[in-house]
Amino acid sequence: MTITEIQDDIIADFSLFEDDMESKLFYLMDLGKRLPPITPAHQTEEYIVKGCQSKVWLFPVFEEGKLFFEADSNTEITKGLVSLLVKIWSGKTPEEILSSELYFIEKIGMSHMIGSQRSNGFSSMIKQMKMYAFALNKAQ
Repeated sequence: MTITEIQDDIIADFSLFEDDMESKLFYLMDLGKRLPPITPAHQTEEYIVKGCQSKVWLFPVFEEGKLFFEADSNTEITKGLVSLLVKIWSGKTPEEILSSELYFIEKIGMSHMIGSQRSNGFSSMIKQMKMYAFALNKAQ
C-alpha cells in the first residue's frame, strides 16, 4: 500500500467514531497494544526520541532500500501514536518518507485528542523518523 492509501485507511477507521474523542483514544491505545514489541537490546538511551514527555524508543532498520521501524513507549497513548507512524512509514524508501505529507493528523482530529505536550512529542517522533530517512537517503 502507498503512504496515501495507508493514511486514507487510518482516516476511515477513526471516522467510525465520529466526534467521540473517548472512543478514539481507546482505539489509539488499542493500536499501540498491537504494535510488535521492540527488541530489548534496542530499548536503550541511544534510541530514545528526544522531545517526548513519555519515553519513546525508535529503532531503524534499513534493508533492500527500505526503512523499517521498531518502536515502543512507556505509555499507552504515546505507543498508539508511534504505531500510526510505523504503520505509515515502515517498509517505505527514504525518498517516500521524506516526500510524504502527513495529512491524516488533521483529518482524524488528533489535536482534539491529545494535549500540547503529546503533540510536541508526536512532532519529535515525526522529525526523528524523517532524520533517519534523510541520513539513509544521503548515504545511498
